[in-house]
Amino acid sequence: MGELRIGTASWTDPTLLASGWYPQSATTPESRLRHYASKFDLVEVDATYYAPPAEATARSWAERTPAGFTFNIKAFSLLTGHPTKVSALPKELRPETDKKNVYPDALSPQAYEDVWSRFLSALEPLHAAGKLGLILFQFPPWFTIRRDNKQYLTEVARRCAPLRVAVELRNHTWFDGDNTAETLDFLREHELPYVCVDMPQGHSSSVPPVVAATADVAAIRFHGHSDKWTSKDIHEKFGYLYSPRELRDWAPKLRELADEAGQTHILMNNCYSDYAQRNAAQLQQLLGLQ
Repeated sequence: MGELRIGTASWTDPTLLASGWYPQSATTPESRLRHYASKFDLVEVDATYYAPPAEATARSWAERTPAGFTFNIKAFSLLTGHPTKVSALPKELRPETDKKNVYPDALSPQAYEDVWSRFLSALEPLHAAGKLGLILFQFPPWFTIRRDNKQYLTEVARRCAPLRVAVELRNHTWFDGDNTAETLDFLREHELPYVCVDMPQGHSSSVPPVVAATADVAAIRFHGHSDKWTSKDIHEKFGYLYSPRELRDWAPKLRELADEAGQTHILMNNCYSDYAQRNAAQLQQLLGLQ
């Protein structure tokens, strides 16, 4: 079985800080990250989706965590085709517009290239420290299976190399009928890690929990099964505590996934209170990592 890493998609959520999971002595960002890293060896940084990271911040993350700790970084929204707040862009790269949100085509070609280069260069301290795992490219629900979107996936991998990317697809067309095999074969051909997701089913944004490894690194993200999945309140949407039985049912699937890949990243994204941390610790026990 390959190496298994387990963590959560946040360590700074306000509801986590209020839950009592951190000891009373962990009152600073540094002490909280150090405490988190004493419990898990993997974390996903969500803040980088909303604004490009600062190199100094990435350096501090590397300095505050032990050897062998891994950060997965969520790609900046503009790079995945999501609407992006103009205020999130560096001032000198902002387009002249009255709109609050923009898409990539609103930027000049040079400004777009600069966003890419600045995003990637900011991750260099983590890469140099051997603590950068995967850059998660979570594509929007309207990112369907078609030729130009496939080409963009390969472009993303080329732009990020030698850094590793992972692909989370959130449109059902990638998994309709024979498309599942086509999608996985395409990702394997280009050695692109596929991100399996466990999420509520029956919604327009739902994709099935297809468990497969398409590269030497595999990844799975647990979004929960909230009955308020369509809520605009992020804590209602992801506020779901997996039961012990649900996690036990997942354990053999995770072992099989680890048999296919050299390293498997398991991330709990049910980020409300300490739900993700509690479930991640339960998975550690189930998979014999504690």
